[in-house]
Amino acid sequence: MEMINIKINGKDYSVPKGITVLEAAKMANIDIPTLCYLKDINEIGACRLCLVEVKGARGLVTACVYPVDREGMEIVTNSPAIMKSRKMNLELLLSNHDRKCLSCVRSTTCELQKLCREYEVDEEYFAGDKTERYLDTSSAAIVRDSSKCILCRRCSAVCNKLQGVGVIGANDRGFDTHIGCLFDGPLGETSCINCGQCVVACPTGALYEVDHTEKVFEALSDPTKHVAICCAPSVRAQIGECFGYAPGTDTEGKMITAIKALGFDGVYDMNLTADLTIMEEATEFLGRVKNGGKLPMITSCSPGWIKFCEHYFPEMTENLSTCKSPQQMFGAMYKTYYAQKVGLDPKDIVFVSAIPCTAKKFEVGRDGQNAAGVPDVDYAITTRELGRMIQKAGIDFCALEDGQFDNPFDIGSGAGVIFGATGGVMEAALRTAAEVIEGKPLEKLDFEDVRGTEGIKFASYKLGDMTLNVAVTSGTANAKKLLRDVQAGKVDVQFIEVMACPGGCVNGGGQPYQPASVRNSVDLRALRAAVLYNDDKNADLRKSHENSAVKKLYEEYFGEPNSHKAHEILHTHYVKRGL
Repeated sequence: MEMINIKINGKDYSVPKGITVLEAAKMANIDIPTLCYLKDINEIGACRLCLVEVKGARGLVTACVYPVDREGMEIVTNSPAIMKSRKMNLELLLSNHDRKCLSCVRSTTCELQKLCREYEVDEEYFAGDKTERYLDTSSAAIVRDSSKCILCRRCSAVCNKLQGVGVIGANDRGFDTHIGCLFDGPLGETSCINCGQCVVACPTGALYEVDHTEKVFEALSDPTKHVAICCAPSVRAQIGECFGYAPGTDTEGKMITAIKALGFDGVYDMNLTADLTIMEEATEFLGRVKNGGKLPMITSCSPGWIKFCEHYFPEMTENLSTCKSPQQMFGAMYKTYYAQKVGLDPKDIVFVSAIPCTAKKFEVGRDGQNAAGVPDVDYAITTRELGRMIQKAGIDFCALEDGQFDNPFDIGSGAGVIFGATGGVMEAALRTAAEVIEGKPLEKLDFEDVRGTEGIKFASYKLGDMTLNVAVTSGTANAKKLLRDVQAGKVDVQFIEVMACPGGCVNGGGQPYQPASVRNSVDLRALRAAVLYNDDKNADLRKSHENSAVKKLYEEYFGEPNSHKAHEILHTHYVKRGL
């Protein structure tokens, strides 16, 4: 790589030729503000906040797209003219912005708010007409508030490039430009998969999840209701970020104590039903192989992926595992087996899941998710919503002692833990399927070939007389490429894991907000996934089929994996939606 010598704010630096001014400044530990920029996703210079001076250039230039391409280049990032221009651009943004910051869900985590505070912006400096405002509440998972939109286009970039969906983008031109769906239709009537990647990309409060916290608080205060909650594996790896902990900090114990302080009647570990999912899914896969069933079989844990498949690959819905997701399995099991065991009426149970995913909010309302005649899960709350509930209740999260999940559903394996990372479901399934096929314990439990944050991964394993070819992908744009290759005969695999969000649930649309400055420089997916793999490494129990609580469920209620009763309660069906 060719290096060149440049000056930034009068100091000498050696940097790779061809990088942008923004990247060069980052190497020099100089922070240049941005609002529209997302590395490798949205590099368009639209917000005009990253303006800098380059000697020889005509006027100020945008650092996010301007190349460092010549020896001796001189750059200034903090002159009075630059500061004045940035402040004016912020004032112009505010002139067309709903400034109700105190009641905004993004208050204190809003990137626009932070920059306005730093640049001492006068919110009333510019006045005049504003573009037409609307609130789109048509989606079961995501709310769009145009009054908070700054036209940064980060949402449309991730929807199109990362997810391959592209249901939102810029409509009209000039002063009337706004972000919307095709023909300005409601989001809920599009092929949106509810993944929420647009939400975590948005720098303001223009996009946020449908909030169910008040409904959960109401249920907790109703003495006639039995309110239980289960926590997804990746929530414990991220909830600390809501309270100032660095990404990659495991705060499981504090999370459990905080949830119990909210007043839930039962606080359980979703790792249990991750293990239950593996028992059902691995058995289903082996049954398809033995009986000539539809292959490749594709995992069904990610509801964003399921809806993507229904819209964009309806002809492949038969390839999907019929297993419900761990969230839905827990609610179904709780309102059938457990309700009967302790004498509860399912109608009196309010079951909540704490999850990293906005698409789970859509999933709870799907057909085929009501094993007891009532919804398996009543409310799915994101990691962010759980954090807000804890804050609102006045609980000092950082000061809490570590707690333990409640019996009888407190047992989960390391295989269940890694469900939250891309490749985790595949690895968990392989641990069980391999031992069933070979009829003996594995010498090594780590299937490292399917780990990592690459968009598409392939691996091949010799299991007994069978050679098993598998693929793992995350981010639905990657899934689209993989499935097209499968359909074209370019890829020969028997088992595929798909997660809708890039990197898996650890990077879900319901996870804590991190500003672009962090997302552009830190691999959040790897940091968060490391928590789960560390938990698995240190677990005494690392195989789903050795979970004693799962064995008990089969002994007392389901009989065996894929039994008739298991299918009635733990399995579901899909819809060929098309576009």
